[in-house]
Formats: sequence, structure tokens, C-alpha cells
Amino acid sequence: MKPANPASDPQLSARKIIHLDCDCFFAAVEMLEHPEWQDIPLAVGGAAERRGVISTCNYPARAFGIHSAMPSARALQLCPKLKLVSGNMARYREVADQIFAIYRRFTDLIEPVSIDEAYLDVSNSALLDGSATRIAEAIRQQVKEETGITVSAGVAQNKFLAKVASDWNKPDGLCVITPEQQADFVAQLAVKKIPGVGPRTQEKLMGLGVGTCAELQSLSLVELQNHFGRFGERLWQLARGEDTREVRTHRERKSISVEHTFSQDLPDLASCLDQLESLMEDLEQRYERHRESRQILGAVVKVKFNDFAQTTAECRADQPHKGVFASLMEEAWHRGARPVRLLGVGYRLGAKEGEAEAEQLPLF
Repeated sequence: MKPANPASDPQLSARKIIHLDCDCFFAAVEMLEHPEWQDIPLAVGGAAERRGVISTCNYPARAFGIHSAMPSARALQLCPKLKLVSGNMARYREVADQIFAIYRRFTDLIEPVSIDEAYLDVSNSALLDGSATRIAEAIRQQVKEETGITVSAGVAQNKFLAKVASDWNKPDGLCVITPEQQADFVAQLAVKKIPGVGPRTQEKLMGLGVGTCAELQSLSLVELQNHFGRFGERLWQLARGEDTREVRTHRERKSISVEHTFSQDLPDLASCLDQLESLMEDLEQRYERHRESRQILGAVVKVKFNDFAQTTAECRADQPHKGVFASLMEEAWHRGARPVRLLGVGYRLGAKEGEAEAEQLPLF
């Protein structure tokens, strides 16, 4: 049976969603603090000698092929004159608080995605004649005037399209997808723009002769489920621009974790297991403030190998001990059986007392 069509639901078809994304946020704050860095390649990230990675970079740096999550050492190879700074998270949070305060002038229906990204539902707003486009323009203008930060915005009937639209005219851009434009816009959209379609899924889709959403629409729901399991239904919906998710003003923490990148690769499983006790101590410290209200449901171990391939292993356990984590670490390590650059451990958490358990989110 095919999923329900949101177009048949008047409430869904009347939605007005804005996705707001600050342009190279951490780097933008640094350039405000240091105007002399405005036109030079700049990145915020960890030191190369400590195997750090790039958190974000400005557009002059992106011209060299630098991007977030790239190892800092590689970024410096691409651009030897790159200005690499460790960053000031306290300052970034101050600026982010200012920006979100501006968002709240227009609606209380705000779903933060990260420190510099959010969805706004302005479906029932009477401001600016109820025009989501004018509201997005006003927000962008006020943020720029009051903080100096530029924000790109996407306006559409649902979260999926609004997020795609916010990236369409970056930086400092606005893209509006009207209901009349939606079908044509989605049809020409590359499948790599669909959330959850990473390199492997994209490669598999290309093998099926699918590079755009129009081509993806030619595959039946059953075919997609056969090839991609549960994600197949999601692909079927998003290929048609369908997304029924609401803007959620409250996100409950579903998990808690710690991870560590090592200055030198851990050569074997034994050396990984030697790190377990320290990681578990850090995890327990982080869990302490949730102990009274949140039950542990499971344990998770993450292993990232020296070629940046990564895997996770998990199991249900209400009182995970060192033996549980050691078993999961052994399982994960044997999938790659090569030197390791990063290890992580975490707990899956139950719902708060008196609340139904929500859908589980990825831990790492």
C-alpha cells in the first residue's frame, strides 16, 4: 500500500515552513571579531598535529576544496596559507542566542537543528500579511543588521523542501518553492540532495539508472523497499516532495556519548580495549546529571578506522558494564581489523518518567 498523499490533507498543504541556516557560522563570527581575516582562507577546527578536523570554513577557503569534517592536515595541504583557529564556542553560543531571539519575534514554533540552523513554522502567523517569504526576508535583514551574520533561508510547504531551498542560493540567499513550483522543482532535483542519501546509497541508485528525483519516481514503492528496506518508503515519499514531519519545538535527548580521537592510531584490538575504562569514566560523568530522570536502555560502541571508515555496534542493556562494552568493541573492530583513529562509547536512554518513548535517533 502506498503512503498517504500529503496533498490530500488541507492542514499539510497549508503549511509554511522556513529553514534558516547561518552561512559558515563559526568562521563568520571569527571574521566579525577579526576583520583582517575577512578575505583570507579561514577555518575553525582542531590542530593538524592532534589529528583535528575542520568544523567550518569561510568561502575563500572553500575555493581550495576545503570543507567541514576534512582532516586539518589535509586542509593545510590544499591551502598552506590557511588560517586555522581553534574557535571560541562560548562566543558562538552568545551570537546564536541573539539570532534565535530574533527568530522568536516571528514565531514560537522553532525547531533548532544545531547551533546555527533551525526550522520555523509560520503557517498561522499574521505578521507581514502572513507571507512566509516576507517573514524570511525580514528575519534575514534583522539578523544581518543586529549581529553581522548572514543567513540563508528556504521557504516551502514542508521541512524537506525548505532545507533543500535554504542551500540553493547560498551564501546570503533566499529560495522560495511555491506549491505551484514544487513538482517541477523536485523532478529536477539530484538524488544526492535527499537527506540520508550518502555516497553508498547514491552509488546504488546510479546503478539503477537513477540520478534525479524524476528518475527515482519511475521506481515503484515495492522496488525501492526491495533495494533499500525501510528507507525505500522514505525515498518514495521524498522523490515526490512529500514530508509530513512537524516542526518540533522540543527535542528530548535520546542518547548520550563520548568519543576520543587519538594522536596516533591504535594498532590492534588490545590497544583499543585498553582505552575502554577511561572512555567509560568520561561517559559516566556525562550521564551523572541525567541519572535521576533517565533510564539506560542500551550500550553503543563506535570505531573509526585509520581510513576514516567507521562502524557502530550496540545491544540492549539496562546496566552496561565493562564486559558489555568490551564485547561490542570487539565486534566492531573485527569488521575492519585495522588501526583505529577514534573510539566512542554511549548509552541509549529511555523516555523521561511519564512520557512515551519517542523514536530513537542516531547516537553518534
